[in-house]
Amino acid sequence: MSLSYSKKLWVSRAVESRLVEAFCQRFNLSAISARVLAGRGADLETAHNILSPTIRGLLPNPSDLKDMEKAVERLVTAHQKGETVGLLGDYDVDGATSTALLYNFLTEVGYKVEFYIPDRVKEGYGPNVGAMQDLQRRGCRVVLTLDCGTTSFEPLAAAKDMGLDVIVIDHHVAEAKLPDAIAVVNPNRLDENSETSQKVKTCAAVGISFLLMVALNRALRDVGFYLNREEPDLLKFLDLVALGTVCDVMPLMGLNRAFVVQGLRVLAKRQNVGLTALSDIAGIDVLPAAYHLGFILGPRINAGGRVGDASLGTRLLTCTSSTKAQEIAEELESYNAQRKDIEKSVLEDAAKQAEQQIDSPALVLSSEGWHEGVIGIAAGRMKDQWNKPTCVISIEGDMAKGSARSISGFDMGTFVHRMCHKGLLVKGGGHAMAAGFSLTSHSISSFQKELNQAVSEASASSDLTPQIRLDGSLSLGAVTATVAYELEKLAPYGVGYPSPKFIFEEVVITYAQIVGQQHIRLSLKQMGSGVIKGVAFRAVGTPFGDALLQPDQKPLDLVGSLKLDQWGGSTKVQLVVEDVREGLIEEVRKEAS
Repeated sequence: MSLSYSKKLWVSRAVESRLVEAFCQRFNLSAISARVLAGRGADLETAHNILSPTIRGLLPNPSDLKDMEKAVERLVTAHQKGETVGLLGDYDVDGATSTALLYNFLTEVGYKVEFYIPDRVKEGYGPNVGAMQDLQRRGCRVVLTLDCGTTSFEPLAAAKDMGLDVIVIDHHVAEAKLPDAIAVVNPNRLDENSETSQKVKTCAAVGISFLLMVALNRALRDVGFYLNREEPDLLKFLDLVALGTVCDVMPLMGLNRAFVVQGLRVLAKRQNVGLTALSDIAGIDVLPAAYHLGFILGPRINAGGRVGDASLGTRLLTCTSSTKAQEIAEELESYNAQRKDIEKSVLEDAAKQAEQQIDSPALVLSSEGWHEGVIGIAAGRMKDQWNKPTCVISIEGDMAKGSARSISGFDMGTFVHRMCHKGLLVKGGGHAMAAGFSLTSHSISSFQKELNQAVSEASASSDLTPQIRLDGSLSLGAVTATVAYELEKLAPYGVGYPSPKFIFEEVVITYAQIVGQQHIRLSLKQMGSGVIKGVAFRAVGTPFGDALLQPDQKPLDLVGSLKLDQWGGSTKVQLVVEDVREGLIEEVRKEAS
């Protein structure tokens, strides 16, 4: 089977026609929407939780997680004794939302709370001794580490020696050994086997923090705390949970889907002062969607941790003053602009190195002076462009820090853990698709050799060729607002529940123009149809983009998705072109039709 210009396989999703018909009848869906739903693994029993997910219907018992009761018991004691609770969160969006979620809840029910967000460059990921000392000086007796701590053995041992009781709330893959803490609540502990853990393994740390909040609220109720006061509405915090879930790229199925669907409804009510200010600064004037969380709000909250003050995101999300929130939002907007400039420079340099590694199974790109705050973004962009596992490394003297992004079929987190045990990395950790690590600068070439060998071995045992999964074949005449609205009813889309993609056959490009520096605006025509507007994002300079810009080209097959464009009070639909090829072979064409 030939590949597209983007070197990807186009593979049709297999669906049963009888199931499609059943979805149409039971849920009043169009044939297109029913096919999309069936193509995402839904059946008659599970479809309801995809179309209308609820917290009540999908939330498991938090107390079934190992150490959850220990954590709750210690926090109830802290409340009864009037002890100050410290929150130490990661510097990314998941860390900021986890910290803000628990800060807002704990302060509302009367706790004294302090928080600390480590600096990405000066302190690095996770808890450190200096941070623990700072929280102790501020009167904290109990410290929760949020979105970090599972492998922080030395800092947590030091915290124990200081007399601090540490509770770890995390979701990262654990080792067999756990840190010396009074509780480690993490569904990805190796010894975790509860039914609840299986349901929340793919939750972000903010999701696990929500479970802690639910369990603690229940315990406070049991000890009579709410006899003479109103119990807080926990659902009002779901805007934070939705934000952290989407920005940490968690699968939007099961409980995560309920978090995001319900959280977007809360966000639309504009109850969180900080999120309201940031939405206004960013110009969001429509009902918020998962796109706004991942591509508008998230990058701005992340910007403080990447190139500025790491605590700004948490400060914004815990703010109660509209004036102060406006100031912080403006500061984050400025940092986000700086981040874009820095990112552009690093991407240009990284792209030149990638050209030199065109025949390598993986990309390992490194340089002195690359800003640590954007190497993760650069790794993701390079991975997307080259379809290879990619590591981007910032060198500073004898030491270096790296960020890795992977493709389906190669577990980057496991590889990084293996390199740590081998002694090639100083430290590291992560997930199958993303990881972070540090190493000595002279070890980079050895690390590169090991990665290329590992990816080659993985390629020999399974096909790592990236695929685009197709939901059927459409004509350009079907690119209408009516069809787009139908597909929007199945949202939110994201990891684990991708947006629908369709084949458009024998399309002629009548007009193509570069917009900005990366995008291509298109006019498309098919025999028997009028001209349809389209766009190809970040296509300039890629083989895919070059094919779109060629004049007098013959009809092409396109893969694209429908996008509603709301601007100036009107709504239009356009085709987002994601790949192109000279012609789809007949067998696949028949499957997709």
